Amino acid sequence: MSDPRFTPITGTEMPRYAGAATLMRLPQVLPGTPDWNDVQIGLFGVPWDGGTTNRPGARQGPRQVRDASTMVRNVNRASGINPFALCRCADLGDTPVNPADLTDSMTRIERFAGEVCVSGILPLFVGGDHLSTLPVMRAVSRRFGPLGMVHIDAHTDTWDSYFGGQKYTHGTPFRRAIEEGILDPKRTVQIGIRGALYADGDDGWGREQGIRVIDFDEYRTLGVERVLREAHAVVGSAPTYISFDIDALDPAYAPGTGTPEIGGMTTHEAQLLVRGLDGINCVGADVVEVSPPFDLSGNTALAAATLLFEILCVAASGIARVRA
Repeated sequence: MSDPRFTPITGTEMPRYAGAATLMRLPQVLPGTPDWNDVQIGLFGVPWDGGTTNRPGARQGPRQVRDASTMVRNVNRASGINPFALCRCADLGDTPVNPADLTDSMTRIERFAGEVCVSGILPLFVGGDHLSTLPVMRAVSRRFGPLGMVHIDAHTDTWDSYFGGQKYTHGTPFRRAIEEGILDPKRTVQIGIRGALYADGDDGWGREQGIRVIDFDEYRTLGVERVLREAHAVVGSAPTYISFDIDALDPAYAPGTGTPEIGGMTTHEAQLLVRGLDGINCVGADVVEVSPPFDLSGNTALAAATLLFEILCVAASGIARVRA
């Protein structure tokens, strides 16, 4: 039964264009407030794009996705899951960031995510560029140990460095995570990878570490069901993180992103893929790289908000299974 303290405002009570914009119209619960320790899944924003190497603007993603998420309703028509009835969910606000200092921003993000995890709350955030995932994963791994990952993206984000040795960009987070021992490459699957490379072998490092890379051509050949079977086999039942870069979608569906690549998946394919992750042990997740300045139609933010809801359904279903 839904807890009224954590129940979204419905469009039948207040028009979707009215009221304060929170993620999925959930109540906002900030650190230190009375309801904080009762939250089970905490949605929050990371308004930061200090790791971006191409088109900027992802720092504005959380605000735009909050607005688009007013279209989210309670029950997933396809799966029948009502995450708000299964779990106590809330919008935790945004992490502190320092737009003038990359290292300080990562420290602030990790500290906020650490408070979330120490409180026993499952973190589900919207970015922000993909480097934002690294400090959140650090916090999650302190609780659960090395993580498995289902990573849906156009890019592997396992490059070593940019611009003469810069180790921290949105193209390097998962290489750093593996090096730091917080991500287990043998329990990591990357789905939808595509686009040209700078040089032969640019994507070889991750495969050498044991990552299962399913590029988009192989994804098309295998089909969603076989890809999902393989993803479940790779991550197993141990703690797993889900990371969805919106540029996994073809830019016809999601133009508002920093590094668009043609030849990607449709929004419906992405929904099927995320729904099919039900059953994994999800301990944290994100949707990143929404850049509103390039999202003139608002379609990218709407896709991100909808996929965030799909991931929320998977996470809530997992918590409910453990509780049962």
